[in-house]
Amino acid sequence: MPDARLGNRLKEARAALGLTQAELAQRIGVSRKTINTVENGIFTPSTILALDLAVALDRPVEALFFRIPADDVDAP
Repeated sequence: MPDARLGNRLKEARAALGLTQAELAQRIGVSRKTINTVENGIFTPSTILALDLAVALDRPVEALFFRIPADDVDAP
């Protein structure tokens, strides 16, 4: 049975502020590739990175990240 995954609404929140991935990355001191991989669910951010993203996007962390139950995760 697959493990639960972390979903996110980063792209929507970033777009609502009119920010590019590069601009958001610069605000929090990471690479654009880091933002891209988090947005696409390839990389699970650390707690610190998730909190930094929440601050930069002026959203509660719970509004940006959510748990996808194992039952809803497609098997590889």
